[in-house]
Amino acid sequence: MQRYPRDFRGHGQNPPDAAWPNGAKIAISLVLNYEEGGENNILHGDGQSEAFLSDIAGAAPWPNQRHWNMESLYDYGARAGFWRLHRLFTGLNIPVTIYGVATALARNPEQVAAMKSAGWEIASHGLKWVDHRDMPQAEERAQIAEAIRLHTEVVGTPPRGWYTGRCSLNTVDLTAETGQFDWISDTYDDDLPYWREVGARDQLVIPYTLEANDMRFATAPGYTDGEQFYTYLKDSFDTLYAEGEAGQAKMFSVGLHCRLIGRPGKIAGLKRFLDYARSHEAVWFPRRIEIAEHWAKTHPHQRFVRPSQMDRAGFVASFGSIFEHSPWIAERAFDLELGPAHDSALGLHNALARMFRSASPAERLAVLTAHPDLAGKLAAAKRLTAESTAEQSSAALDALTDAERDRFQSLNAAYTAKHGFPFIIAVRDHDKASILAAFETRIGHDTATEFATACAQVERIAELRLKALLP
Repeated sequence: MQRYPRDFRGHGQNPPDAAWPNGAKIAISLVLNYEEGGENNILHGDGQSEAFLSDIAGAAPWPNQRHWNMESLYDYGARAGFWRLHRLFTGLNIPVTIYGVATALARNPEQVAAMKSAGWEIASHGLKWVDHRDMPQAEERAQIAEAIRLHTEVVGTPPRGWYTGRCSLNTVDLTAETGQFDWISDTYDDDLPYWREVGARDQLVIPYTLEANDMRFATAPGYTDGEQFYTYLKDSFDTLYAEGEAGQAKMFSVGLHCRLIGRPGKIAGLKRFLDYARSHEAVWFPRRIEIAEHWAKTHPHQRFVRPSQMDRAGFVASFGSIFEHSPWIAERAFDLELGPAHDSALGLHNALARMFRSASPAERLAVLTAHPDLAGKLAAAKRLTAESTAEQSSAALDALTDAERDRFQSLNAAYTAKHGFPFIIAVRDHDKASILAAFETRIGHDTATEFATACAQVERIAELRLKALLP
């Protein structure tokens, strides 16, 4: 069965402790995109000129023509912008990660030598800086392989990280399938790294950014001067730094382009931000490969059987007893639009509870009557389900005095005679005394109220059972 693929849960309400080295409260990943010489150009075998991310307002591709103005803007990034940024980062001893388009790197050997000399990480930014949206899967796979080959030939070592940028729906899986990369960044969906399972491959993803990014100088709405860029970076830093001080350290990616931030009026804002960030204690400026190595060591991936990926038989076998003796609930839940959000205890509980809530009154009553009496005859005869046995034991209902047992049995008989179903309570939320107190209070309620209360308790019992099985 085809499942819903998008993951809205991520790390959930309580993300892992990043535990950055030396107690850092924030990890700032500076990324410099190197695309000059890899963009759309008929010189590069493309059918039109480039039209993306430049200072030409409203630029459009020129079919079958070179666009001299566009080319010169990209050339500025290589000729002047890169070196201005190189002086800035090496002067501050701040390492960066390069997203290097393979064909651009091949056309810029002096800049590559400078990147290597500075100790910067050179990751792959694809073979060409072009749109992959409509590219056939086989062609994109071939281009990824050629990008790795050419990058290795030009740089001297293979890339350990990847970011396409103008990607397709297939890009992340295709790059993961190579088994080549310690990290992939073609997502924008989190403030922390996470693992993505692609076949047998456990692929680390380090999310990137399109908002703390100088591309906003070339898009609308966007930044008009360096001060606006500085303000946005500072506000982002302050928020994330405060979260780090509160024990929730995050990652802050900053995206840069030679031909954009490399201009004098724009780089001034970046300089102010770097000075501001460096004025704080416990700030880490890692390359992305260092983030990847740290995360793989500190938070290695652990696979588990995901409910959304089970077949029907396995799903029902695993979760058919979550609602007491009522496997039909799991049967119906299997046919819902399950996805990654349902691979957690709370997520799967929602799916199962939906089926219970939408069932007929008679079906829900059957679920209630499937529950055993508390400390009743089935318990004494050790004929409870494993789940019920563990639950009643947790509240010491398997170690009652004779007087306590008599009291429970008397209440059970009176409650069932009045309401037509057994007294149900999530015993893991209580102790023996509070269970008895609730029993004595609820026995006086009208049956409609007790039916609703018992149904709510059935859902709570199911939730606690799932939390023992799933994250």
